[in-house]
Amino acid sequence: MSERTPLLHYRLSTSFNEQSGEHHTCLPGETVEQPLAFSRLKSAHQSRPKKLSTFFGVVIPTLLSMFSVVVFLRIGFVVGQCGLYQAIAMFLVAYLIISMTVLSVCAISTNGALDAGGAYYMISRALGPEFGGSLGVMFFLANVCSSALYILGLVEAIVATFGLPEDGVSPAGSLQVLPAGYWWSLLYATGILLLCLLVCLVGAEIYAKASFIIFLVVMMVLASVFISFFAMRPRTILLPAALPVHNKTGPQPPNVANFTGFKLDTLLGNLDADYAVDYTTGTMMSFATVFAVMFNGCTGIMAGSNMSGDLKNPSYSIPRGTITAVIFTFIIYNLLSLMVACSCDRILLQRDYSFLRDINVWNPLVTIGVYSSTMSAAMSNLIGASRILFALARDDLFGTVLSPAKKTSHNGNPWVSVLLSWFLVQLVLFTGKLNTIASIVTIFFLLVYAAVDLACLALEWASAPNFRPTFRYFTWHTCVLGIVGCAIMMFLINAIYASASIAFMLLLLLLIHYLSPTSSWGYISQALIFHQVRKYLLMLDVRKDHVKFWRPQLLLMVSNPRSSVGLITFINDIKKSGLYVLGHVQLGDLDTLPSNPLQCRYDSWLSLVDHLNIKAFVNLTLADSVRHGVQHLLFISGLGGMRPNTLVLGFYDDCTPKDKLTDPALTSTVPTQDPEDERPPYHFPTLRPSNDGMGENGKVMGPQEYVAVIADAMKMMKNVALARYFHQFDRASTISSSPGKGALYVDVWPVNLLRPDSSSYVDTCSLFLLQLACVLNMVRAWRHARLRLFLCVEEGRSLRGSEEKLGQLLKELRIKANVYTVPWDQQVALHWQRQGEAGKRRPTRQSQRAQEGLGKKGLFEEEEGDNDNINSFPSNATRLSDEYLLAVNRLILDQACPPPAVRFLYLPHPPADTQHYTAYLRQLDLLTEDLGPTLLIHGVTPVLTTDL
Repeated sequence: MSERTPLLHYRLSTSFNEQSGEHHTCLPGETVEQPLAFSRLKSAHQSRPKKLSTFFGVVIPTLLSMFSVVVFLRIGFVVGQCGLYQAIAMFLVAYLIISMTVLSVCAISTNGALDAGGAYYMISRALGPEFGGSLGVMFFLANVCSSALYILGLVEAIVATFGLPEDGVSPAGSLQVLPAGYWWSLLYATGILLLCLLVCLVGAEIYAKASFIIFLVVMMVLASVFISFFAMRPRTILLPAALPVHNKTGPQPPNVANFTGFKLDTLLGNLDADYAVDYTTGTMMSFATVFAVMFNGCTGIMAGSNMSGDLKNPSYSIPRGTITAVIFTFIIYNLLSLMVACSCDRILLQRDYSFLRDINVWNPLVTIGVYSSTMSAAMSNLIGASRILFALARDDLFGTVLSPAKKTSHNGNPWVSVLLSWFLVQLVLFTGKLNTIASIVTIFFLLVYAAVDLACLALEWASAPNFRPTFRYFTWHTCVLGIVGCAIMMFLINAIYASASIAFMLLLLLLIHYLSPTSSWGYISQALIFHQVRKYLLMLDVRKDHVKFWRPQLLLMVSNPRSSVGLITFINDIKKSGLYVLGHVQLGDLDTLPSNPLQCRYDSWLSLVDHLNIKAFVNLTLADSVRHGVQHLLFISGLGGMRPNTLVLGFYDDCTPKDKLTDPALTSTVPTQDPEDERPPYHFPTLRPSNDGMGENGKVMGPQEYVAVIADAMKMMKNVALARYFHQFDRASTISSSPGKGALYVDVWPVNLLRPDSSSYVDTCSLFLLQLACVLNMVRAWRHARLRLFLCVEEGRSLRGSEEKLGQLLKELRIKANVYTVPWDQQVALHWQRQGEAGKRRPTRQSQRAQEGLGKKGLFEEEEGDNDNINSFPSNATRLSDEYLLAVNRLILDQACPPPAVRFLYLPHPPADTQHYTAYLRQLDLLTEDLGPTLLIHGVTPVLTTDL
């Protein structure tokens, strides 16, 4: 698909993410960047031609890598130590494990285009960069160690053929002329590794041609081996010298052994296990150690996958080539094991790993086969390791550490990766013995195989519609079986090495998770989370809600995030692990627009969420008015049992907004997750001027519509909170400025200050205030803050009694707060003076019952009809004097010593008569003037209980 679609003529830019299938449309001025991984993939396809077919690119490398050491040097070792029964059982178990992995490899490789990296590419694109990067490193090290393993096997064969005897005297006419010893063997290994390096530096094409020649040689040698079992007569074979075993007494081991030909007695003698000392290392063998050596003959299944970047059609070649090689090698291994068990006595199998040379029709043929297969396997693992390292470097998972490995030659050969791989193989060669590193190599490969099975299992369980591989001969059962089999064999081989490998992988996983940049490959964890969340959301039954488990689920309406940073971070603190949604209404009509204008704005909002380090969802809507947009969001926000129960609005006033996303002085204390405090670019509009033609004072709605939004929310049974002066709130500086315990205060005024004729503290709204204040106090950053609860009383009422009753209420609600009684006779007198009844009409009996009934009635009982009367906007509201409201405002300010970080005030219900909306809003404005960060809160549902 082209980046510009001719059907769109509205200056829209369109991009299609071929990784995820997402289609983005942007407004003018906004663009969608092409995903980084896609651009790299595209450039890689263009710069590196792919020429290898299934046979040359997959079958031959896999066959040679799987035969290698085991077929010529260790087949007798396996049968001699384990017996034929256990040897066949070992091959069955090993091939069962790798067959499960092969099925997973085939499924993943046929689900999309593959690039260089083989198993690393499959795992990283399926499980994400963390698993992919950590297991890619493990797979790289496995190939490095495996290359060293094959080179050591080749050196062992060379020394066995051409090495001088222990006495240093070569028999006359013998070819045993090479000095033997650790340092000499290391020198030979280094020379062989240099030869492999030269081939790999030339490129994959010369490697493929060399591999084909070696393949022909190996097939010819194998044919001669099978012919020799029938053509050669029984003979006695001189055994090589064994390493001395310390503290070993008794008869010395024999120096000769017999090739008997096909005999029943020989077969019967080789059926059962007889574990003995390995004559090359002097250590006692066991099932685990023999299996570790034997399993190296099965670890070559990824040799073809490692060449994925050089194949013409990886999705076609990898499944067919790998399965063909696995079936062929399984047949050859079992046939050889049977023939060896029928024709060679136990001593010969245990004491001479090169016996196939001695019984061949032409001895040099087996030597040539050993040299050829091991050399090819070493080259295969070396070039495979370099391709994995190149893929890791190109994906930038480790930053600049691997950046040199990205360099390639003019024909696309990653020569720096080859050199780095060669250097590490050289270090491994210092171990000196093949069997020493066999366990490590086997465990590394098993760990990678388990990860491939896990990747396929995750894709299958995620049920993603785009996971539809053309290879269908797998199920989640085969994936689980492969994972379990790999895990069991890892710990059977060597529990210490297995535990250390897993710990190393987890360390790499954490390192990549925290240090690597975000990738655009897609994360399987997201698909699995979606699958599980959907299942649990269906289980979340709203009919089973109970007040004991109530938590705030907040919808915060944000006009412009630039001026709302303080409010956004504060609301994040009072959500108490509940739902938190940032809502925004964009004015417009979709009928008049060419496309959805909100699509490209989501990225900026999500970047804002990451930047502020808050746990919130984003919900944007398009509407013809703010009121209708808020209604949309209240109706549709959330899912199932997770829906907002509280609407939070900024206050309607004329405060000058401040941009806290661009001004460094204002954002210096905003919490951020961005490295080096780099703030991402936002596409939010600039803050409104005082008058820009958008309505009264530059606002997008008038006071009438604002109060209507509040009334709509209460009709929909949503709690409402109005936030004022939070442009002055800075969470970090507020909390850090009060390091001492108790130095931070939160003030709560749980009385309807617009109803001086009512002093109830036990209605739904008052208790909702207490609950939110308590929730804020439970947040870790606010735990040292002290709640101050102010109890307004009139002359003639028992101050001490009212304080004690409210204290008892708080005790039963398990809320810690300091209660302060505040006389407000002067303020109430101003109210009655406005009514013209000062001195004649005092607070009614209803008001007295509200005060005195605190101890007589239940904590949550209210006289019928009282709650609606108390919560509602008073009928005489239009006669509330400005003097009374300003006096109450001064009363609140007078109690602010020291000043609180935030205040919680009682928000009365808007009047039923819409003509009084403006008066209602003006009275709230006078009441909260200059109070600092303040929340006016109205609760409509019970949220507190004393029940267990």
